[in-house]
Amino acid sequence: MRLSVIGCGYLGAVHAAAMAQLGHDVVGIDVDGAKVAALSAGSAPFFEPGLADILRASIGSGRLRFSTDIALVADAEVHFVAVGTPQARGGGAADLTYVDAAIESLLPHLKAGSLVAGKSTVPVGTAARLAERLQTAGTGAILAWNPEFLREGYAVQDTISPDRLVYGLPADDGREHAKAALDTVYASALASGTPVVETDYATAELVKVAANAFLATKISFINAMAEIAEVTDADVTALADAIGHDTRIGRRFLNAGIGFGGGCLPKDIRAFTARAEELGRGESVAFLKEIDAINMRRRQRAVDLVVDALGGSVYRKKVAVLGLAFKPDSDDVRDSPALDVAVQLNGLGARVIATDPAAIPNSIRLHPQLGFATDTMDALHEADAVVLVTEWREYRDLDPVVTAALVRDPVIIDGRNVLDPAVWRAAGWRYTGMGRP
Repeated sequence: MRLSVIGCGYLGAVHAAAMAQLGHDVVGIDVDGAKVAALSAGSAPFFEPGLADILRASIGSGRLRFSTDIALVADAEVHFVAVGTPQARGGGAADLTYVDAAIESLLPHLKAGSLVAGKSTVPVGTAARLAERLQTAGTGAILAWNPEFLREGYAVQDTISPDRLVYGLPADDGREHAKAALDTVYASALASGTPVVETDYATAELVKVAANAFLATKISFINAMAEIAEVTDADVTALADAIGHDTRIGRRFLNAGIGFGGGCLPKDIRAFTARAEELGRGESVAFLKEIDAINMRRRQRAVDLVVDALGGSVYRKKVAVLGLAFKPDSDDVRDSPALDVAVQLNGLGARVIATDPAAIPNSIRLHPQLGFATDTMDALHEADAVVLVTEWREYRDLDPVVTAALVRDPVIIDGRNVLDPAVWRAAGWRYTGMGRP
């Protein structure tokens, strides 16, 4: 099919490249000329495994192009809206400025039978409002809501081979047309047995935020248990293993540490709470405020453990911070717990030397006051303490004997509970985990 993707940030760029990889003819539109130039040259403006390869292949095949000229979408049959919905300044609600602007820019280029498919994460009720806008503008276009469920680090895989597809379809005569168009877009995934949930606009909008809210709740639950474990000398990792054997609970995402971050979970649970309050049902998701509070406390707890390990003060002490991205296999530092820990330690007077395989450039732009090292061994050299805050494979695989010879004092805070305490202690390290005795 002929597709357009409006917004070529993280979501849009991956979606455009993946759709072209599947054989569709795709044009990606963005107002940022520098971003368009980079993408057109086959260069991803952010780190995502596999993206550069499919970008280059799809551009080379002629199936993918990028532009700032919205008029190029005129021949597209399906228009995906994939712009950001950041947290509004001064509150938790989602800022829909970019979504509304994308729809307005599309209006002159839509025709009867065109499908506009929303992928952005929006507050419930947004799709119905946008569908009405398409109707009152006389475009004859149809709106569907098709939320994304990408995991950073696995976004290409999740787009080409999703674990489910959700179609938020109109209730009128356009329903079958919208379904048929989306079925054609996702023919490859459907042929491999990917399940489809066909529903209404409101449910499709809620699916994404409800999924993120549940995931955030699971992560903060085990972090709350870590807080109890720390004052009772229990082991939160063994606790998670034990309750994870219950099939009703499961072990995934029951990993205590310094909490979640990134551009989705934190702002999405805040936007969900704000929207529920607007609807007069704030009490239904009031627990999400505590989920958010637990999450933020974990960052402070990691800082406190470093301070305690260094005798009550980090002033003028060199602290090696391993990791800056909010998760491994990403350069995303939006609301990153790892970067936050580095900034807090720096604020306490520590001489922070932070390192990360991918996220140093983004971190420098936000916090140039920190010290950075591109090589892990350089960061560790003569360190008074080490804090592991992003669980990149290279940090998980560090040799405790080799690293002990590099540091001034073998003190390590494992903010992700990914190291073996017995092995590191046997190598002479004073090891402290999160919720571990």
